[in-house]
Amino acid sequence: MSQYWSEVVHKLTPYVPGEQPKIDRLIKLNTNENPYPPSPQVLAAIQQAASADLRLYPDPGSDSLRDTIAAYHGLQAEQIFIGNSSDEVLAHTFQALLKHEQPLLCPDISYSFYPVYCGLYGISYRSIPLDADFRLNVEDYLQANGGIIFANPNAPTGCLLGLDKIEFLLQHNRDSVVVVDEAYVDFGGSTAIALINKYPNLLVIQTLSKSRSLAGLRVGFAAGHPDLIAGLNRVKNSFNCYPLDRLAVAGAIASFEDEAHFQQNCAAVIASRDRLTASLNDLGFTVLPSAANFVFARHPQHNALQLAQGLRASGIIVRHFKQERISEFLRISIGTDVECEALVSALKILLQA
Repeated sequence: MSQYWSEVVHKLTPYVPGEQPKIDRLIKLNTNENPYPPSPQVLAAIQQAASADLRLYPDPGSDSLRDTIAAYHGLQAEQIFIGNSSDEVLAHTFQALLKHEQPLLCPDISYSFYPVYCGLYGISYRSIPLDADFRLNVEDYLQANGGIIFANPNAPTGCLLGLDKIEFLLQHNRDSVVVVDEAYVDFGGSTAIALINKYPNLLVIQTLSKSRSLAGLRVGFAAGHPDLIAGLNRVKNSFNCYPLDRLAVAGAIASFEDEAHFQQNCAAVIASRDRLTASLNDLGFTVLPSAANFVFARHPQHNALQLAQGLRASGIIVRHFKQERISEFLRISIGTDVECEALVSALKILLQA
């Protein structure tokens, strides 16, 4: 604490990211990184971009990447906003589109950055409980609001909301923005980007960190009506008009140009997730249906925190949350098959102890 802190800083409860340990030979299944490398075309593009041009500022609008993403999704360039990670895109979204007199609505179990941004930007919000199966009930969002935001598939549960339910939310909340945070949608969902030309109140946010194996580049984007994108740009250009560097832009474009590699990586993760889910079920775990690159599991006879500690002692890190409703769950990122097999072997020993 410092006397020089502002009142806002004193009141903040910052987001706590998953641990990034500096210990060799750990199996790291706690931060939902892709276990497979990015396309070789990405690495080649970055190497080519590492030239004397690094002395120059990048394009402030990342126009070449914006055009690439727009073409990929069948949209116009003015419907795409580029940011330095989806977290930055979310931050601009909270400032530009979600600060209104009525409270923002979001699930009680979801990405824990949402309440952090509300505190940072002075936005009132209301947590709407997921149902007993940890699913979002769209009927609960038929109330006055200054916007709606949720992750789909949800984090940390992995549960997916269908496009028909998203359309219901859009149709019944036409006076407010509905933000769909699709960090994990490529692992089993259908993107709501398909609905953008039909609903001017829809904003879809994605990241290249997960399915495109580019967590180290920090690239995210939003897709929506040009008026929504213009609002995001007004905030960005009042904060940092050069969000993406030249290397990130080059690597991101290349990731969209190698569709075969992208599809292959996603399919490999999905197959490993299905095998891991079956193995966990065989061990007595309850595993929520996941459309993400992680599973959310609990064992009825074993404490989740103790299991997480036991796994760590075995050289495997998973994510445990202290929040009351989910304190008996472990979120387990999908690793390679070798890593998943090591996890299952370690769990068998812990469950017999």
